[in-house]
Amino acid sequence: MDYDQKIEIEPRKFVAPEYIFGADARKMAINYVKKLGGEKILLVTDGGLLQTPWIKEIEDDLQLNEIDYIIFHDISPNPRDNEVVLGVNVYENENCNLILAIGGGSVLDCAKGIGIVATNKQPIECFEGVDKIKTPIPPLVCIPTTSGTSADVSQFAIINREKERYKMAIISKATVPDVALIDPVVLTTMSKSLTVFTGMDALSHAFEAYVSNASSAFTDLYALEAIKIINSSLKNSVDNPNDIQLRAKTMLASLYAGLAFSNASLGCVHSLAHSLGGFLDLPHGECNAILLPHVVDYNFYQAKEKYIKIAQLLNLNIDSDDEAKAKRSLIEYLRNVQLSLGVDPFLKKRGVSPDIITALAEKAYNDPCNATNPREPKKSDLQAIYLQAL
Repeated sequence: MDYDQKIEIEPRKFVAPEYIFGADARKMAINYVKKLGGEKILLVTDGGLLQTPWIKEIEDDLQLNEIDYIIFHDISPNPRDNEVVLGVNVYENENCNLILAIGGGSVLDCAKGIGIVATNKQPIECFEGVDKIKTPIPPLVCIPTTSGTSADVSQFAIINREKERYKMAIISKATVPDVALIDPVVLTTMSKSLTVFTGMDALSHAFEAYVSNASSAFTDLYALEAIKIINSSLKNSVDNPNDIQLRAKTMLASLYAGLAFSNASLGCVHSLAHSLGGFLDLPHGECNAILLPHVVDYNFYQAKEKYIKIAQLLNLNIDSDDEAKAKRSLIEYLRNVQLSLGVDPFLKKRGVSPDIITALAEKAYNDPCNATNPREPKKSDLQAIYLQAL
């Protein structure tokens, strides 16, 4: 920030959980389980992670400390509302009193959903939107295993309403975990594609938080630092998956981007991606990766100073007085990032066709992320973005 310029003095809040960042942070889970009074633990994860050493480590610690637990792992990559119900049934039938979640964004979001329903005794869809949760959720300890979603530090929970075929956003301070144990070591079991798409998810978080109409001096700091780190480390991390320093950098960028968007919220990239993910069950990070350049194109002149700041941060060859050139340079940069990471930039390759655009735009239009987009979208605008991305 240039402190010789005026700063925003409109009141802004900043919410974050307690978090520990660093190698082997995951091993502190047992300390927090005991500190938070855990007697019977619902250990939430997914089937894939059961094959990694991380779950056995946690089980061994729980058994060594004679703490009872039950594993719930019936969670899809886009967590469904019915999976929340299944998790709540296990939580209640087993008389659990604490949730320990280890996984990517889908696992952590489902764990949040289980906690919401377990204490508020209403279907998960009752909490869609902003600040609808009246009763605090049970103690929640999160160990993220991807470097992108930042569900471990955010006020968001995204759940797929399967019959209605859309993702609902639940936004509330009540969904912020009690503690996040952010350990780059666990990223070494991520696949290449997951590294790419979660990294692009983090980049989208940072871009959208920075230009959000609810941004602040606090969120701007985190958003810009996240962009800088992702720019310098994501591709190298993809190419060198066992380099713990690179993994740590992408994990740190994810944390920074998560703190930024949790407090500044998001924009049309995410409203459009939520609709796609719910309607066609597509990977969230991939949708964001495809849509980000198109939304920057759409938003640019409503947040031009901030987009130009991003371009300068990335050392793009621009003239700050030539807005059109700055816009072209920033979009070209994002296209080159897609290319370097092997991201197919066309939605038609992911099953999107012109005949479903109207339905997709209708669902995207009702997403709460639009509220903080720098340009207020119309349904026709969202349709146009989808068509451009085909």
